[in-house]
Parts: sequence; C-alpha cells; structure tokens
Amino acid sequence: MQTTRLLVCGDCAVIVGRMTPIYAFAGDAPVVSDDAFVAPTASIIGQAELRPGSSAFYGVTVRADTAPINVGEGTNLQDNVVVHADPGFPCTLGSRVSVGHGAVVHGCTVEDDCLIGMNSTVLNGAVIGANSLVAAGAVVLEGTIVPPKSLVAGVPAKVRRKLSDEEVEGIKGTAARYVLRAAVHRDIHSQA
Repeated sequence: MQTTRLLVCGDCAVIVGRMTPIYAFAGDAPVVSDDAFVAPTASIIGQAELRPGSSAFYGVTVRADTAPINVGEGTNLQDNVVVHADPGFPCTLGSRVSVGHGAVVHGCTVEDDCLIGMNSTVLNGAVIGANSLVAAGAVVLEGTIVPPKSLVAGVPAKVRRKLSDEEVEGIKGTAARYVLRAAVHRDIHSQA
C-alpha cells in the first residue's frame, strides 16, 4: 500500500504519493477505492467518488468542482472520457457501466449495466435506464429519460428498440472484462 498525504494550497489540494493527479477542490477531496485503477494521465478532481473495481483509464477527466460525481462499482471510464457536473446536476454512474473512449457524461444519471458508446454525449438531467446502450456518437439531450433495456442512437438520440437479453449480457461482459484489465494496469503501475 502506498503512503499518501494531502498537500493544501489555498482552495486546492493534491494527494501526494499517488502516481496520478487526484485533487481536492474548495475543500472537497476525491474518494478513490484502494482497488480502483486511476491511470497516471487521468485527473480526478473535487467531490468525486470512485467505488471498488472502478477504473479511469488514460486521459480521463473526472471534474467534480461544481457538484458531486459518483462512479459505481466495476464501472470503467475508457481513454479520454470526460465526466463533469453542473450545480444542481450531479453525475451518477451506476455499477458495471462502460463509458467508451472519448465520451462526455455531463450532469446525468446512468443506471447499472449500461454501455455509453465511444464519442457519445449524455447531457444534464438525462437518465439512462439500466441495461441500456447509447450508440457511438449519439447525443442524449438535456432531460431525456431513456427507459431500461433500450438502444438509443442518433443526434439527437432517440430510442430505436429494446435490447435483447443476449445484448444485455454482452454489456455486462464488457464491464467484467474491464475490471480484470484495470487490475492488470493497476499492478503494472504499482511496480513502477
């Protein structure tokens, strides 16, 4: 286990001794589970919580400087994902959510066992129901409510159909594989 300490400078702080920038903001420090993986090039800022088995891969930004962000158990944030929140719009990602490369998740709720496709955007107040898939490049507009087990696609995103049980199992399999992959990355970086 690494020894860490909090270095405070005005309204900001950084956790020293970790291999990645994890910053407090205005007195709110992130809470990162010991078995979460945070890549050396990821940034975790403010009122953010990363639960057990979660991961923030390379280039990820989790910026909770205006409202809380909660990343659920076994949830993966793939390369270059941005998670942000606005006042009155916290961001909650449930358990076993996969957020694809380059996606932006902003002030929304994504329930358990969802896949947010690469380069898609989910905006303030949107709710993505459990077991759903947001297609790559989709834009889910503010306040959109997506029913559970839905495929949404397009700009703006619309529900296209209900997902099959097999497709839902595929989403769960992706999250499970990322938990294993994140553990390997965490082990490699802990030896560096």
